[in-house]
Amino acid sequence: MPTSRTMTRWWMAAGLCLVTAPAAFADGGVTFTNIAAGGGAGITYQRFPTPALEAIEDAFFAHPILIDRPIVEILGNLQINSPQKPRGAPGVAVFDFDNDGDLDIYVTNGPGHPNSLYKNLLSQTGQLQFVDVAHQAGVEATAQDSSGVCFGDIDNDGFEDFYVTGIGEPNILFHNNGNGTFTDITAAAGVGAGNFHHSGCAFGDFNGDGRLDLAVGNTYDDWRHRKPVFVAELYPGLEQNQLFIQDSPSRGGDDGDGSRRIHFTDVSTTSGIQHIAGLPGGSYTWDIAAIDIDGDGITDIMWADTNGPPPSDPSQDRGYNRIFKNDGTGHFTDVSYQKKVNHFGSWMGLSFGDYNCDGNLDFFATNLGTYVAGSVDDTRWFLGNSDGTFSDPGIGDLAALPFGWGTVTVDYDNDGDQDIIYYGDDDLINAIALDNPGTILQNQNCSAHFVADTHAFKTDHRLREVNGVATGDLNHDGFPDLITVASFQIVPTPGAFFLLSDLGFITGSPYDGIAALENILTRHKATPNFLDHIPTTLPNGDLAIEINSGGNGNGWAEVTLVGGAGIVDGAKSNRDGIGSTLRFTPDAGKTVITPVVSGATHASQSSLTAGFGLGSAAKGTLDVLWPGGTRNRLYDVKRGERLTFPEIPCSFSGNWKDFGQYNSCVRHAINDLRKARIITEDQGERIANSAVRAFPGKHDDGDDRH
Repeated sequence: MPTSRTMTRWWMAAGLCLVTAPAAFADGGVTFTNIAAGGGAGITYQRFPTPALEAIEDAFFAHPILIDRPIVEILGNLQINSPQKPRGAPGVAVFDFDNDGDLDIYVTNGPGHPNSLYKNLLSQTGQLQFVDVAHQAGVEATAQDSSGVCFGDIDNDGFEDFYVTGIGEPNILFHNNGNGTFTDITAAAGVGAGNFHHSGCAFGDFNGDGRLDLAVGNTYDDWRHRKPVFVAELYPGLEQNQLFIQDSPSRGGDDGDGSRRIHFTDVSTTSGIQHIAGLPGGSYTWDIAAIDIDGDGITDIMWADTNGPPPSDPSQDRGYNRIFKNDGTGHFTDVSYQKKVNHFGSWMGLSFGDYNCDGNLDFFATNLGTYVAGSVDDTRWFLGNSDGTFSDPGIGDLAALPFGWGTVTVDYDNDGDQDIIYYGDDDLINAIALDNPGTILQNQNCSAHFVADTHAFKTDHRLREVNGVATGDLNHDGFPDLITVASFQIVPTPGAFFLLSDLGFITGSPYDGIAALENILTRHKATPNFLDHIPTTLPNGDLAIEINSGGNGNGWAEVTLVGGAGIVDGAKSNRDGIGSTLRFTPDAGKTVITPVVSGATHASQSSLTAGFGLGSAAKGTLDVLWPGGTRNRLYDVKRGERLTFPEIPCSFSGNWKDFGQYNSCVRHAINDLRKARIITEDQGERIANSAVRAFPGKHDDGDDRH
């Protein structure tokens, strides 16, 4: 959210013409088309506002505002007392809820309006069409003011369950019954999490028992105002984040659907996640993720905190990306300062990859951006170092970047390196920031040097206030598609829609000719000592499904992990493999890292299937580090292959007596997986052969460096 120091340059803007996007920049040879536009593909979703909050904002504009004080003071008071996200805080999740092989979409809505569960009909009809089955599935959550959503297989039964966060009310846990329906097990499971203003959530196995636990991100106590955003002092109503550890059996009970025996214990106050370095009163979290941030086989927690204006005492900065290191038992320590991620900002979304292909995990974090807040709050990426710390390389030749909420790291053009995509604009009360048309930062040969692709999007997302962002291959063509939900849309008002460059805001960025502003306040024509509201048309938010055109000649492979807890003796990973780290090396190419992350992006969650670009390569090598530390490898992953890879609890880098002991472990695990019908006999032989090659000294070309 923006701070008051950024607002003063815009309030008097008036009289400029409506503009269109500038000429295209060279791209990766693909484009994105929104098939949901105008109700296409069966998508009828609208995001409805939160009535109580919308009414407060409407009251601000019911009468002209007297200019009886300095304009900065007037706007500051308006911003401080304006409601947070009155038109909603929507999130979106992409997962296969019915195990038919297609990715489905869950999207949240406002109070009195149902959330939607869009079933993908590709496998049934051969066409990429969707039908909303939320009512039949029992997941409408109509009474809740829903915000974020995350998913995971909490009982390792092979079906995805999911959790929906609420604004100022309890959250909801939906257990998948395996027949297309869900049961609300919130009360029995003990995960309502109270009447906090929950922003997002993440599942992860934090105590290493093979079962998913739950982390919840929270904001502050009263969304009828935005004091934590616009006031430098620490706000006393900040809400601590929460952690719930699952203490139910690995599988469900004997009551039919297993749901009654699923239970979590609230360990928020004893786990260490509320011991925030420098902030005993808590922080203000917009995004939370479960991820192995340091590659030790243990799932950590990372979250993105937002800040008000810089406090006079820098030690009171609360806007950092925070890393909580897990000791493996579910006890955490805030190592944000040690990891050197204590950079001031209003951070709102996270995504992860290895942008410079140096073998260290990097991350990207959205922020207010240059056009809203200046370089101090730039959206940007951070590069992992070999000592476990992170460096801020700056944004280089890009010069300036837009505002952002949700973000994903994907190889959108399948050229073998990882790119960054993010969306989001903001209602500033006196104006609407329209600087983000949908931002694609195209990686240049795995160098972490990015250029802006302003051509790939066919939809101008400046006219959608996008919050939730997720990705997944919806049409099975091997290229990642994008799913976004907006809290509202904008119909440009003639005379009130401006390019910031026309106001003299020039940075040398490719976004200078794109970044715009929709004015909401202007001087009253008859009485200049009043500010008057410019009538603004803001339709309900929408859901966009942007399909990647593909077809640029680059190859790909997709990998879905299957953890072996409860299936294979000695296996430690949850069924989804959340917390795993995948490394993929195309033949003669560079290795990229894709972690299996729950949460992240912003109040949303992407598909857990990992996609890898091969460029012109015919095949590549996959390495997996599972939760618990086991390492498996699969050779000769072919171009165009979509595969399922199970946990073999026999690490090729383990301390084995001899090869025979290792090989026996592998063969027993494969037999267990065959009996459970996780893999076929042929798949088992392929995995076994790769396991033999991976054992030190057994690889036929002697390469054990992966």
